[in-house]
Amino acid sequence: MNTVVTGKLTRFRSAAFVALIAAAIQVAVGIPAMAAQDHAAQQIPVQPPLPFPIPPSPPELDPGFYAPPADRITAKQPGEIIAARKVHLAFYSVIPFNIDAWQLSYRSTNTRGEPIAAVTTLMKPRGDNGGAPRPLLSYQFPQDSNAQYCAASYVLQQASVPGNITGQFDIPFEFVLPLTALGAGWAVAMPDHEGPDSAFAAGPLGARITLDGVRAAENFAPMGLTPQTKVGLAGYSGGAITTGHTAELAASYAPELDIVGVSEGGVPADIKAMYQMASGNLGAGLIFSGLLGVAREYPELAAYNDQHMRPIGKALAPVKNSLCLYSAALLPFMNLTDGMYDVPNALDDAVPTKVFDALRMGHSVPKMPMFIFNSNPDWIAPVGPVNTLVDEYCRDPSAQVHYTRDHFSEHITLEIDSIARVLLWMKDRFDGVPAEPGCSIHDEGSMALDPASWPIWLQGAGTVLAGLLQQPIGSR
Repeated sequence: MNTVVTGKLTRFRSAAFVALIAAAIQVAVGIPAMAAQDHAAQQIPVQPPLPFPIPPSPPELDPGFYAPPADRITAKQPGEIIAARKVHLAFYSVIPFNIDAWQLSYRSTNTRGEPIAAVTTLMKPRGDNGGAPRPLLSYQFPQDSNAQYCAASYVLQQASVPGNITGQFDIPFEFVLPLTALGAGWAVAMPDHEGPDSAFAAGPLGARITLDGVRAAENFAPMGLTPQTKVGLAGYSGGAITTGHTAELAASYAPELDIVGVSEGGVPADIKAMYQMASGNLGAGLIFSGLLGVAREYPELAAYNDQHMRPIGKALAPVKNSLCLYSAALLPFMNLTDGMYDVPNALDDAVPTKVFDALRMGHSVPKMPMFIFNSNPDWIAPVGPVNTLVDEYCRDPSAQVHYTRDHFSEHITLEIDSIARVLLWMKDRFDGVPAEPGCSIHDEGSMALDPASWPIWLQGAGTVLAGLLQQPIGSR
């Protein structure tokens, strides 16, 4: 929110107005005032949305929400809400959707155990779901960028033009999946899982932020969720980095959450293997941005880069760090190994090896059913490490993994072809349909050719069309 608007809103928000908001929330969710005082979420006033046509401020210019003072962060527990505001979400920043949406700033923890602030965007369907409990889908977008203004919380808002202009087209496009989930009556959380420093590809960090984002959603009374809410996780490509680590970390970091299923596709199971495959190839520019992002969360890698990265890499860093996904993918075919470092086989040195091992999936076996899929000829996330990851999981007799290899798609087309299958698989988990026991591997021509998923495509198209026509989404 820009400084002028913040000042005006502050002057107009009196204690009486805050009390009225709190009372309205209590009435809406049907809980007594005394109980509301005992619930931490009820003590957080919800800021009103910006009136159109005032544009939202990019996160870099909105420190009050994205970077609150350290003492406010440390005073909270992981998942506890720091601030809340209502927002307008829109189709490619232009056409607003008629939905209830909020953003939460909340406490999380980085990979060094330090408290940080994180942000998630929430959507709630209209209606009461027939009195039945709602499930919650946490969807991790592929931000794949090292600039905060490329994050979902900004790009999805109405009038958030800069992110789309500079190449963040993927998040608005993938929005069709969580939007369809909303139309199905599911609550949705969409965390900025790269964290306050936009640490692209730092999966263990994103896992903590995602799990605390689910906690925050359950703590936020207007969402109408409870600690018993069924939770699903999904993400593709850069979103799968976080989703996969979240599945592995959930049992130790947030064991109280009822996560009933996890879907991940285009899986970067081994960041080092991605980096090696990208060197000299089409995806080199994007993967180099990931290396710079990881260094933001791992100081030892930042120090190694500062000591050994060639001048060309250091010169490119500020350019790469200021651009969103597709712009950051510029400069393909770079030599990312010997061309970027002044030592041979730099990725095999002690520091990069330690960091890449921390980023590799497979350190623990997820305790919930998994739907993993990958393009066999994937040129971004190689299928070999995904095969290895599935094999590692499936050595555990308690693992539940449904693994699909798609042979007609590549990385980008599978992102589209898989949407309906992801929603269909997750619907079964939310409906209580048992996942198939053990592990199974399926080789398919195209996931899009599954007739069972075709009604979901129609449902998604209908939901998007209804949203563009200003119809309330998920009203039942």
